[in-house]
Amino acid sequence: MSGAVPRILIVAGSDSGGGAGIQADIRTVTMLGGHPMTAVAAITAQNTLGVQAVHAVPPAMVVAQMRLVIDDLGVDAVKIGMIGAAETAAAVAGVLEGLPGMPVVFDPVMVATSGAVLADAATIAAFERLMRVATVVTPNLPEAEALGGVEAIRAHGGAVLLKGGHAEGDTITDTLFEASGARRSWESARIDTRHTHGTGCTLASAIATGLGRGLPLAEAVAVARDFVRAALRAAPGLGRGHGPMGHALGVVPFDVIAPSCPD
Repeated sequence: MSGAVPRILIVAGSDSGGGAGIQADIRTVTMLGGHPMTAVAAITAQNTLGVQAVHAVPPAMVVAQMRLVIDDLGVDAVKIGMIGAAETAAAVAGVLEGLPGMPVVFDPVMVATSGAVLADAATIAAFERLMRVATVVTPNLPEAEALGGVEAIRAHGGAVLLKGGHAEGDTITDTLFEASGARRSWESARIDTRHTHGTGCTLASAIATGLGRGLPLAEAVAVARDFVRAALRAAPGLGRGHGPMGHALGVVPFDVIAPSCPD
């Protein structure tokens, strides 16, 4: 890492409502003491009630954004979110394949919190190449099922953080399957709020910031989970649907958050 500020490159979609996507990623990395850089892969028209339109950015433009910041500012970790199109997934993977050893967090976004579909079958199929370059893939339960299950994802060589928020019950269990075969789990009481828009984006960006600082994966996950939970509790209550979290309310910088220990 160059200096004290981890440089995090975010490849994801823009959320006009400010709850998820690039907007949540920027807030997360900034609050955790990193420098966010972006390659916008898609533009969405959405609010807390749902996604109304999606416009994919041409793959060449996505690649241009990536290469320019990599060549000038440098990068300590990469977070991949909403890709927008199969061709873009392939183009992004092509850039990352030229950066061996780079920490990469891949959040395989398929469906928005509101239920809107954000990745078609061709795009999901193209995720395979991104999974091969990822340090960790962070699917929720439906996404993991769509990708063939945890073992199918792990077969690409990286770790998997299986998020348990879609399971029933008052307790959420997130499980990290490391590339080494080690397995760690965290259990937390479910926070009763409808303002959960951007939880996956926030978690992945927080993990990327930790990895960019040089933290071991499990520690980066632990701190990221704590950050997400703090932001959920501080949600400002905006909108009539699934509102944004409170990234900037009552949350302290990354280096003074004490991570909870995995079980």
